[in-house]
Amino acid sequence: MSYLTSLSITTERTHPFPYDVSAIKFAKDVDVSAPVTFIIGDNGTGKSTLLETLALRLQLPHMDGFGYGKNCFKAARSLTPYLHLDWKIEKPRGFFFRAEDFGDLLNSIDREDARLHESFKDIYGEVPDHIIQEMKDNQNYQIYRMRLNYGQDLQGFSHGEAYLKIMDDTINGNGIFLLDEPEAALSPSKQLSLLYFIQEHLKSHMSQFIIATHSPMLMAYPGANIYEVTDKGMNKVSLEETEHYTITRSFLQSPESYLRFFK
Repeated sequence: MSYLTSLSITTERTHPFPYDVSAIKFAKDVDVSAPVTFIIGDNGTGKSTLLETLALRLQLPHMDGFGYGKNCFKAARSLTPYLHLDWKIEKPRGFFFRAEDFGDLLNSIDREDARLHESFKDIYGEVPDHIIQEMKDNQNYQIYRMRLNYGQDLQGFSHGEAYLKIMDDTINGNGIFLLDEPEAALSPSKQLSLLYFIQEHLKSHMSQFIIATHSPMLMAYPGANIYEVTDKGMNKVSLEETEHYTITRSFLQSPESYLRFFK
């Protein structure tokens, strides 16, 4: 059983951004009743904007906390009044993952570490290195947040491992979980790990995943709904009908046929 059965953006506005992007113009009665729904399309079609609008409407927590006041959510704030949802069960918990938030978190840790390294430069050689590192870690707010939220600072993990660890710690009950391009942080093997994680989660929890992605591997999840966004519409398709699948399959079968044109 799903929480949401469908979503629509209903407005007569067609410009400027974000009203003129395809995922907003054509989001009409989008069937999200399956346990897993993929929203796919080329860059710039508005997949992320649609997902952000849904996350804002549901007030789902994200890696920055609960707020949606940042400028990156400006489009979502303007669209929320026009988002209409059909429910079976209202109102669930959940989480909103954006790959860019994960990258921003790791980058902010590195920037703060560099700043602290500079501020401690006068005591290098006088204080043991491991003590200085502990001092830096204790003053790095982002590391403090990771330890508070996930029980450890995750710096001993690869990016993909850290991303999956955060998911494992956060997706631990029933709810709606929105994932925006999770493959950006994941190798092909880690994408398989994510699919296995979703499968195992759904065996024991009444949850719903709505995922914006470019990855044909993720789209292959059995029984998922796939909505492909183009400049002509937003239509439910099979995996084999998607441009992502056909281009990837064709290229892998004969890469030389494509690359010879770039010589």
